[in-house]
Amino acid sequence: MNALTQELVELLSLEKLEENIYRGISRNLVGKRVFGGQVLGQALRAASYTTDRPAHSLHAYFLYGGDINAPIIYEVERLRDGKSFVSRQVKAIQHGRTIFTAMISFAAHEEGLNYQINEPDYPTVDQLKAEAELKKMMVEFVPENVRASFMRDRHVEIRPVNPSNPYQPQPEAPSYAHYIRTHDQIAAEVDDISLHQAIAAFYSDFTLMTTALRPHGLSYLSPSLQCASIDHAMYFHKPFRVDDWMLYDMDATVSANSRGLNFGRMWQNGELVCSTTQEGLIRLREIETQ
Repeated sequence: MNALTQELVELLSLEKLEENIYRGISRNLVGKRVFGGQVLGQALRAASYTTDRPAHSLHAYFLYGGDINAPIIYEVERLRDGKSFVSRQVKAIQHGRTIFTAMISFAAHEEGLNYQINEPDYPTVDQLKAEAELKKMMVEFVPENVRASFMRDRHVEIRPVNPSNPYQPQPEAPSYAHYIRTHDQIAAEVDDISLHQAIAAFYSDFTLMTTALRPHGLSYLSPSLQCASIDHAMYFHKPFRVDDWMLYDMDATVSANSRGLNFGRMWQNGELVCSTTQEGLIRLREIETQ
């Protein structure tokens, strides 16, 4: 596998310490705090280790920012093992306190009623520039002291549908979309549905919260803004592969009380395979002047 894909697989492959207790490594992916997608993916993977069914829903709360310099311990509580549904609660613990908690439900595939909304009509992935190419086009706007971190390659490949420059944000419609996949195929020896779902959870946190910033002419880099994920929900509707292109379509419905509410839908081969919801903190703060 590509080195970045291998690192992502390793990031979402946990070490078993005791029954129902797992340890995950941390990586500096977005700055001083642990990337929310890392915790989502690791928590989902920890719960998946305790059942042989795929997840169908995840409901999570981010309680504290994670330390990128320390591992995270995941404690899984087996709440229910039913004929139709399996329920798990996961706590992510770092430095002696719970920084994240999630309820995750699992269910086997079942035939039944089948309906979905229409996939949005966007340009195809071949018609779009890669995020890495777009970054090169805006490098002149990036301060020298953060240029290296801004330009480094992500662990996934992204092709934005409606890109914008985060260093020069302008008021825009509260919507955003990009195509996303791993850089390489998932190796056969680790290819299982729990890994694909964990990587999709990792994917799901990219740009979702900041969709609510677009109508305000702000970005996650705006110095007047404090941003943080508060909660995150994810629903898995149909099978998918994270090493094939998925269209991630996002929109925001409201910003109020220093929070923004965002929704996302993941499409693959015309099928709606995942849905997401996230509320994020988007608090304006005063800028200190010299």
